Amino acid sequence: RFIRKQGLDRLFLECDTHMWRLGDRKIPEGITVDGGSDWFLLNRKFVEYVTFSNDDLVTKMKRFYSYTLLPAESFFHTVLENSPFCDSMVDNNLRITNWNRKLGCKCQYKHIVDWCGCSPNDFKPADFHRFQQTARPTFFARKFEAVVNQEIIGQLDYSLYGNYPSGTPGLRSYWENVYEEPDGLSTLSDVALTMFHSFSRLGLRRAETSFRAAGDNSCRYYPMGHPVSIHLYFLADRFQGFLIRHHATNLAVSKLETLETWVMPKKVFKIASPPSDFGRLQFSEIGTEWDAKERLFRNFGGLLGPTDEPVGMQKWGKGPNVTVTVIWVDPINIIAATYDILIESSAEFTHYKPPLNLPLRPGVWTIKILHHWVQVAETKFLITPLTFSNQQPIKQEEAIKFHSGPPKNAYMEQSFQGLNPVLNIPISATRADEAKRSAGLVGADLDVWVDSLVSSVWSAMDICSVGATACPVLQSCAQTAWSSLSPDPKSELGPVKPDGRLR
Repeated sequence: RFIRKQGLDRLFLECDTHMWRLGDRKIPEGITVDGGSDWFLLNRKFVEYVTFSNDDLVTKMKRFYSYTLLPAESFFHTVLENSPFCDSMVDNNLRITNWNRKLGCKCQYKHIVDWCGCSPNDFKPADFHRFQQTARPTFFARKFEAVVNQEIIGQLDYSLYGNYPSGTPGLRSYWENVYEEPDGLSTLSDVALTMFHSFSRLGLRRAETSFRAAGDNSCRYYPMGHPVSIHLYFLADRFQGFLIRHHATNLAVSKLETLETWVMPKKVFKIASPPSDFGRLQFSEIGTEWDAKERLFRNFGGLLGPTDEPVGMQKWGKGPNVTVTVIWVDPINIIAATYDILIESSAEFTHYKPPLNLPLRPGVWTIKILHHWVQVAETKFLITPLTFSNQQPIKQEEAIKFHSGPPKNAYMEQSFQGLNPVLNIPISATRADEAKRSAGLVGADLDVWVDSLVSSVWSAMDICSVGATACPVLQSCAQTAWSSLSPDPKSELGPVKPDGRLR
């Protein structure tokens, strides 16, 4: 069973960043196959044996495991068990792993490997009892991901060390760095670079409108250069948006300052008013990088451009089996796709990626969810125009190519135009003309268009100063509760204490 589950009886070859399954093969005769975790300790004598020995066992196993899907999960175990060192094996990797095979075995890696394996889930508060019920010595646990759930990490920390003092800052906050200047711009997509520049400009506009007195330039800024650093920001296990550290020239003193802007996504999911008698739908969202195992989009904030392939997700409460209709409407009211989904009584999440022709028209899209052709809810998402192509300012011919929508406005082979009057979604000639004009924008005019779209779905919540500033009312980032530079005592690691504890 283990051999079949691991694919050890199949031949694999890695090529072009894909693991290809080439066919069946036989397990070498006279070998006891073992395996399991790829977390283990190896003693020095065995490591020297595996590294330097030329005996048949080692050479044949090295050849066999060169064409194996997950060699680290079986090679060392098998060689050890069949070698003179077999009596040194201790069958315990000292860890507890959060296996949830119902969610972890969903073939989520089909795009990179020709195999459907299983992967552990992240721990969440509902799993805490498992730490208290371990029957064998446990020193490690996996997986933990603060972007998925930080509360469980706090619970475990409390059980080990007790509570932090009352008033300790940052206990429910989490920051994750996703870009730093030394990484290089090539690590950012053109969509992300476009959005992060727009977020910086929204922050400067907030500083000017919120802090400037009449005739006073001390809080007016001109943006300079690319973003310095980007963080995801979470509070109480909810995504709060992005933190963008960026440079800007203070127009009052003509000096360069470093600021940090916090932008948060606006609420775009709305239940129909008046609400229908259909009550199962809890939430709907559009994004990319859907993680079926953890049931979230890894593209936090849903930064989408014209060449992305968005996925529509719905979250459901329990109830009777129902069929709903999902309709995708582009910014000039062309119905791009429509499909039905059967929602079974026990379904919690559904997701689907309609095969839309690219490029998608930039602007705010609408997703309508109907039950018996009565609207239940709608959500919106932004396809941002690009101000960059290959990290360089976009040229007009590229802008027209990316921003004009699909050829002949056909998102799919089938046209859904006949549904427009039925659904009362009139195609607007004015909107179509405006979209055509906007498609050729470049430079400052393009920035204005991008900012108007971004500000319709994102809000600049606050802005702070990283260092010295000529704006007298601008708060220091270190003194805010939200900035990536604000205090975070729970993440500070000092020397290990004499009793082996961290605190």
